[in-house]
Amino acid sequence: MGTSIEVDSANFMAEVAEKSFEKPVVVDFFAQWCGPCQMLKPLLEKVVQEHDVVLAKVDIDRSPDLASAYRIEGVPDVRVVMQGKMYAGFVGVLPEPQIRDFLAQLTAFYGQLGSKSELESQIEAVQQLIVSGKIQEAKDQLTQIREQNPDNVAIKIFNASFLIGLDELGEAERILAPIYEGTEGFAQAEALRNLIYLKLDSAKPYTHALDEPFFSAVQSTLAADYETALQGFLGIVKQDRKYRDDGARKALLMVFDLLGDEHPLTKEYRKQLTSSLY
Repeated sequence: MGTSIEVDSANFMAEVAEKSFEKPVVVDFFAQWCGPCQMLKPLLEKVVQEHDVVLAKVDIDRSPDLASAYRIEGVPDVRVVMQGKMYAGFVGVLPEPQIRDFLAQLTAFYGQLGSKSELESQIEAVQQLIVSGKIQEAKDQLTQIREQNPDNVAIKIFNASFLIGLDELGEAERILAPIYEGTEGFAQAEALRNLIYLKLDSAKPYTHALDEPFFSAVQSTLAADYETALQGFLGIVKQDRKYRDDGARKALLMVFDLLGDEHPLTKEYRKQLTSSLY
């Protein structure tokens, strides 16, 4: 039932972060020279076959950036990733029965975590309509959901983001207006407001050599291709901090706010941004 894969920096996002929204991912940080790691590895590989989980094996010598990002101080260090967030598991070697209990508790907890409320099911239905190209139907349903849940900030942000993609910028601003500084969701709402301004600017004639790559990154942000957007903005930061009054760095911070502090891309590119500045 479970699967085991080798993971490194190149496929960590897809195989761990993204996969964790489908099922729990057990991440085994190990080293080839580590005796206890070699004892634990076959035990994990055996027991995960009994559960609907993914075992992602990370060699810290081949992916030192991952070991550093997640503060791995000793191996074996087993972590758990669920819904895009990493949690502590255990360090060292456990007996097989304890590993089996650990995974049983993990899958049971994930089942509770993954159970959808009626509202979550409604939002998921809207997302399916969007993917299917039924934009007007998705728009009508989302408006209805927002009106039925007038105090739900997350729905307002989702609705505004959707409308920005449809170029309905005035309506998006109206929905975001009640989310002001000091209230829940302000950082994301402010990031979307900044994205609206950038979308308006992108329609103006280009006058600077960096305009094209900058607004290409803006378009990637609008398309939710956040990694491409972050790469583009970071490249401009490295070239010219004066461009648009440090606009590329501000755009990076905007995307960080959209994603949230705990998102793997935020952590990865915040570190890269810091390195490029100092």
